[in-house]
Amino acid sequence: MVRKASRNAGKFTLTHRKTHRPARTIMTRSQNSTRTTTSFFHRLPSEVFDMILEKLSVLEISVFSLVSKEITRYVVDYISTMAWKNKMIIQSFHHSTCLEQRSIVRHYRDLGLLFKRCTMLLPTKERLKFIFSKFSQHCPSPDCFGFSSYGAFLQILIAGWDELECQRVFSFLCDLTNLLPKIEAVITAKPGVFQCLVLQLRIFCRQVLLDPWPNQLECQFWLIQLLKPWPMVSQAHLLLMLYGPVLPEGTLGWEDLVERGLPHGTLWDLGRAVLLLFGKLELKGWTTDSMLAILEELIVIPQPWHVENVARLLVLCGSGLCYTVLASKALNGQLVELSRLIVFIVLVCEKDGYHMSWAVKLVQQICKVFTLAPERFCFIQQLENMFSEITREFFEFSVAGNHLEDRETFHTLCILLDSSARFHTKFLHMFLK
Repeated sequence: MVRKASRNAGKFTLTHRKTHRPARTIMTRSQNSTRTTTSFFHRLPSEVFDMILEKLSVLEISVFSLVSKEITRYVVDYISTMAWKNKMIIQSFHHSTCLEQRSIVRHYRDLGLLFKRCTMLLPTKERLKFIFSKFSQHCPSPDCFGFSSYGAFLQILIAGWDELECQRVFSFLCDLTNLLPKIEAVITAKPGVFQCLVLQLRIFCRQVLLDPWPNQLECQFWLIQLLKPWPMVSQAHLLLMLYGPVLPEGTLGWEDLVERGLPHGTLWDLGRAVLLLFGKLELKGWTTDSMLAILEELIVIPQPWHVENVARLLVLCGSGLCYTVLASKALNGQLVELSRLIVFIVLVCEKDGYHMSWAVKLVQQICKVFTLAPERFCFIQQLENMFSEITREFFEFSVAGNHLEDRETFHTLCILLDSSARFHTKFLHMFLK
């Protein structure tokens, strides 16, 4: 009986202890901050906190800013000082080695990440005001890589932002740099009038807005933002200003496009830009006709281009665009212009090392545009006559004198004869298979 009573007493005592044990509570960081008015970092003297931040790299500071809102505010105050700006935001971008340039560009990428993380709680407009107030304009000299660093910074800063926010960034940059009035001054003037301004705009737009993006859709977005405010003629002018061939002294080669055939590499950037615009037209709300109109305006700036340059640009733009342009001329009855362009496409294929079968297939596709057999025969006859006519033009020009240009023309004549033979061999083989 005693043992039983003691067992019950033990049970009672255990139950009594459980009911009176203090309840455990889990406190959030915000609740804890209300109870302790100062955090560990807040209790540090500001001088000590500054010494800690001075020991950290830009990338480490950007990570540290994510700890809390309080730390973010302190980091923002720290990077807002003139001392930090003078130390961390480089202003000189000349006479550096390639290794130093890569290091500086990498530093600006880290800066972009720092500003991205420090301002993520602010509205887009306020973010931009704070960020770009820290930077100054860079010079437009071709050997200055300040704009490249600026472009790397911007790419990291807005990575992941939606299209609406990126449009706000573009508008903000236009206001900050007075970009649109400068573009208007160039595209409404005669080609070659504002050479220095053209170079400045080209370097800024290419290195800051266009070239940093490895993704074609992102590059397309910025190119469209630049072209969208202007009519088609001005869009073509701006496209040539941004991507046209540049002479060794840094000026745009307006006249060279008109006077002589240019090497393959000089038109590569322009071909890539045109091809970029023709990709996914539905995303831009543009039609094929509007894009063809821009291309037609492009090849007459400042005057109608040398036919070889037009042909080379079409070849660089690929099969789809090349066929679209030629088929449009076929449907509009422009047989002479169509045939002349095809002959120079054949010449470009021979000069630049493209497979002649590509040109043969292109002509085969153009033949299908004509629904009636007499129309197809008329097209082939016009094409053959054009081969003879252009050959005669080159020959007459080459024997007219003995200058260096005449020898170059004779060399082109030889290439044309070789290309004609190769083209017709492939063409006949296609029908005899």
